[in-house]
Amino acid sequence: MKTVRSNTDRIIAFVMAGGQGARLQPLTAARSKPSVPFGSRYRIVDFVLSNLVNSQIQTIYLLVQYKSQSLIEHVRKAWTISPLLQNQYVTVVPPQQRYGEHWFQGTADAIHQNINLIEEHRPDLVVIFGADHIYRMDIRQMVDFHRESEADVTIAALPVPLKDAQGFGVIAAEANGRIHAFEEKPANPTPLAADPTQAFASMGNYVFDTEVLLKALRDSKDAGETDFGQHVLPRLLRTHRLFAYDFATNAIPRIQPYEDPVYWRDLGTIDAYFDAHQDVLGLEPVFNIFNPEWPIYSSNYQGPVARILGGEIRNSLLGAASVVHEGARITDSIIRRETVIEQDVVLENCVVMDYCRISRGTRLRNVIVDRHNLIEAGDAIGFDPEKDRLRFTVTPGGVTVIPAGRVSYFARDVDGSRRGGYGE
Repeated sequence: MKTVRSNTDRIIAFVMAGGQGARLQPLTAARSKPSVPFGSRYRIVDFVLSNLVNSQIQTIYLLVQYKSQSLIEHVRKAWTISPLLQNQYVTVVPPQQRYGEHWFQGTADAIHQNINLIEEHRPDLVVIFGADHIYRMDIRQMVDFHRESEADVTIAALPVPLKDAQGFGVIAAEANGRIHAFEEKPANPTPLAADPTQAFASMGNYVFDTEVLLKALRDSKDAGETDFGQHVLPRLLRTHRLFAYDFATNAIPRIQPYEDPVYWRDLGTIDAYFDAHQDVLGLEPVFNIFNPEWPIYSSNYQGPVARILGGEIRNSLLGAASVVHEGARITDSIIRRETVIEQDVVLENCVVMDYCRISRGTRLRNVIVDRHNLIEAGDAIGFDPEKDRLRFTVTPGGVTVIPAGRVSYFARDVDGSRRGGYGE
């Protein structure tokens, strides 16, 4: 019988941060999905890293692959934990090609290519998490469930609408969480017995007993298999104890009554990404990012605070060093750092990223403006989808996306020179 241990078990974490994010184009034209900005100061990857650090899991390997430079720079500047403590770090790991001349071929192959890191650390447990989602989670509670269930593998899971379940691993489990069936992205997902409109979906977050993981990785490598959902988990299900951890049971301190206590968003499309920004707005946001007992960490930006010279601002967030001029009207929008909003600009339901300048008289509605953009005076975007499609991407949900500018234009430099800003 296995021994239930405390939260001080030796644990290392692998974060799968190599996602290409094809459905988030053009936001992922020059960056990976985990490095896409979110909210007024974060990147998507900050949420999983904050969950790990807040859960006292601080030996973290971030596995990167596609268009990784932006993510590498962000981690370098934002995620130095403690240079003095040997086992507290976030380290970026690109494909090492230790076992062949190829990049990561799948989730299991990515871990197998770094199997030496597991062997060197000799941890009790290995946690493997994705980097593409917005949520809070105390991973120690999942670890406790894993121990108490005497599980070999534990998979975090939550109900999702049946119509969306084709994009997930779908789990069938007993009342105690013991998994008896697992289907990876099934064409016809099995519904929950208690609610036929939903399926129990894997969040792509796993806890493994180390020896089980090592053997499974070697067996899969020998069999030419590369993916956890398609290969490793179905194989282990025949011989080991796999359990589903119900994410709805995870309790985070200081969650407010108006929040969704089971908030988790897969930002797989531009429309999902755009809608998630509305969840952090309002007096009582569905997902309140401000929680002193479970902070979301990000870059240590050294610039000044926002400056409001005039105008009308309603239900919006302003990033550091942004400037709003007189006569501007901003509603239901998020403005990231070092962005200038000039006179007589109207923004409705917009996300404006870092280092942009929105010139005098501009009108934007339901628009995402990526970094380093100068929107010319008097432009109107988001009012005529057919006209917008001639210049930009327009999503099925009616969101217009302006891709990142090609040069490093810093909005606060009035003359447009490239003298630089305060941060990445």
